[in-house]
Amino acid sequence: MAAPATARTGHVIGGRVIDESSERIEVVNPATEEVIGSVPAGTAADVDAAVTAASDAFGSWSATPVAERAAVVRRISEGLAARRDEIAATITAEMGSPITFATRVQASLPVATSAGLAGLLESGYSFSEEIGNSLVLREPVGVVGCITPWNYPLHQIVNKVVPALAAGCTVVLKPSEVAPLNANLLMEVLAEAGVPAGVVNLVHGVGPVVGEAIAAHPGIDMVSFTGSTRAGRRVSAVAAETIKRVALELGGKSANVVLDDADLGKAVKVGVANTYINGGQTCTAWTRMLVPADRHDEAVELAAAAAAKYTVGDPTDESTRIGPMSSAAQRDRVYDFLRQGVEEGATVAFGGPDATGLPERGAFVPPTVFAGVRPGMTIAQEEIFGPVLSILPYADEEEAVRIANSTIYGLAGAVFAADTDRAVEVAKRMRTGQVDVNGGAFNPMAPFGGYKQSGNGRELGKFGLEEFTELKAIQR
Repeated sequence: MAAPATARTGHVIGGRVIDESSERIEVVNPATEEVIGSVPAGTAADVDAAVTAASDAFGSWSATPVAERAAVVRRISEGLAARRDEIAATITAEMGSPITFATRVQASLPVATSAGLAGLLESGYSFSEEIGNSLVLREPVGVVGCITPWNYPLHQIVNKVVPALAAGCTVVLKPSEVAPLNANLLMEVLAEAGVPAGVVNLVHGVGPVVGEAIAAHPGIDMVSFTGSTRAGRRVSAVAAETIKRVALELGGKSANVVLDDADLGKAVKVGVANTYINGGQTCTAWTRMLVPADRHDEAVELAAAAAAKYTVGDPTDESTRIGPMSSAAQRDRVYDFLRQGVEEGATVAFGGPDATGLPERGAFVPPTVFAGVRPGMTIAQEEIFGPVLSILPYADEEEAVRIANSTIYGLAGAVFAADTDRAVEVAKRMRTGQVDVNGGAFNPMAPFGGYKQSGNGRELGKFGLEEFTELKAIQR
């Protein structure tokens, strides 16, 4: 197993590593509670320097032929693949994702998404088309500010930085201060892949300082943000002052609609797995399981049995299925929701706020199943971001769709049914950006993003690439 990158880590601005700040942000391993590294606490001045570097690099990078940009993106994918084990170990150390999952998903998905983007460019994707007497061009939007979260730290960075590069943009990146170490590994990969100095700049720091400076900066043409809906509102408000484009991928409270003809055993097993993926710290997790009222108790029994198989413990152990939450603060937040669920009348079928058997040290919470949940309960409305499943009964298909659409969110969802056509028709009625039917596989080239307060804009594939372009019409 590769050793994680745990060290003193700096900003990267204009191709230079800058690590002169006396004020540091400690990176804490949430499983051991030990400090494993630190990054500088960036300032608005650091952001300004990064914007200057990105602006200076924009002219030459935006003029680089598409074939050359495609070759760089291909080398980025290959570089990430070569460092997969080191990346996985780093993410496990800094935010607690179990090593098996970190290797299979956290470190491998960025390889797949960047390879897919390289393939798109290599296959002849055109940044122009003829419409009547107009030549319509897709040109790079300019300097892009990318602000990313801690739950899938490298995946979310690559989802923004690589398509921005492919489109011809330059970048100022602020990774999450909770899990920032992987970002410096990526900067090494970018340099080795031939990304010129200044094209991608890294500024560490906290959201209220560095994030706000990025959103407000007049030299940044677009902000791409992934995080909480609350923080997304703030990014939008600050960015509005300079009328820059804002792409948001925010929270979710996704519904898994189990129809009356579904294979209940499969639907529950897959549903529990999706809820607990990455310790439940997944914006697309199907945290609400909607089941026919007359099968509610059976579904609860199946879910509790499935939850019992999710071992909680040391994330470096390959048998661990749920590691710690990303931080002590996130652990405490999840426990607050567990207690609120009980106070509002939900039944604990497994786990819950009084569960025992967890490691004595670390930010651990129990995998939990709540039964008899009503649509208006807090645990059925708010994003918990932990391994917590709410099971809600419904009377008929109409009510199921109504409940599924009854939150402020609309990021993902699922439908299980014996009749696939029926499931697809229900999926079409769900106000959400992505729906899996009968456990359909994740497609890294399909558009990803939300309806309502889950955000705006799309990531992945050609849709993610086009987010970083402006349209120009030339009439002849």
